[in-house]
Amino acid sequence: MKQVVVKAAAGYARYAREKQPLLKMQHFAWVLIRAVLVTGLCFVILYPIFFKISISFKERADMLDPTVLWIPKHFTLDNFRFAAHTLHYADTFLNSLFISLLTTLLQVISCSLAAFGFARLRFKGSGILFALAVFTIVVPPQTLMIPTYLNFRFFDLAGLLSLFGGHGVNLLDSYWPFILQAATGMGIKSGLFIFIFRQFFRGIPKELEEAAYIDGCGVFQTFYRIMLPNAVPAIVTVFLFSFVWMWNDNYYVSLLLTRIKVLSTMLPTMWTATQFEDGLYAYMIKNTGELLFIAPIIILYVFVQRYFVESVERTGIVG
Repeated sequence: MKQVVVKAAAGYARYAREKQPLLKMQHFAWVLIRAVLVTGLCFVILYPIFFKISISFKERADMLDPTVLWIPKHFTLDNFRFAAHTLHYADTFLNSLFISLLTTLLQVISCSLAAFGFARLRFKGSGILFALAVFTIVVPPQTLMIPTYLNFRFFDLAGLLSLFGGHGVNLLDSYWPFILQAATGMGIKSGLFIFIFRQFFRGIPKELEEAAYIDGCGVFQTFYRIMLPNAVPAIVTVFLFSFVWMWNDNYYVSLLLTRIKVLSTMLPTMWTATQFEDGLYAYMIKNTGELLFIAPIIILYVFVQRYFVESVERTGIVG
């Protein structure tokens, strides 16, 4: 019996030695394929950004010089100065930042409250209401354009304003439409954010909530003392998604704002705002303006990308 075991062990060792080169080749092939795929994806994503960076620092002569590809011969910052002047960058940047931050904070609060109710509070029709909240993700906002405009043009709270004042209030060209939509859980992609928070809250052990109730906490105390401190990954995910979507939004700001200018509405008008007969130079200024528009998002991602990846992984929205 002992000899049989020794022979089997020796045969397995010989088999392993014979297979080792093949396993190494398979591992090397997988590493090579993975590197090619990652490199290709990075190229597709980063090429437009690098292209805009290269154009932004070039003079017009460099655009006509066939020997200049990426690194300009005549380095200049004039494109940034003119693009910033055309966009009124200081004012539009502050307006965009204020709207994005304000709506993001309100959406985090309202969506987390709604998700806590769907995840922990049982009541009749909760499943139907949650399904309707998630269904708002697939509803095109263009189908609600006229009702949304009229609602804020003649805003009336349950008819009370018309009852006492005779007519509604015009909330257009103000921040109030964005505040009201975000505070009531009807902002951009709020259905998705409610879904993210709900899935995370359902994963928190129910014993923590029951212990809080035993200690005398109410529903809201349990929410902000137990649920929110444990929901930091979900909060980070929703905060970043909401901020980026609001920063890039062109539909709502162009519908509800006419006098207040933000970057997302000023950017499409840059081509006509340059007032140059030289189309090549106007093209350079437009690319520079687009770089100024996405620069805050890139800077934000550079500083929070580690927390963002961890939060997405822990919230479980990737699989």
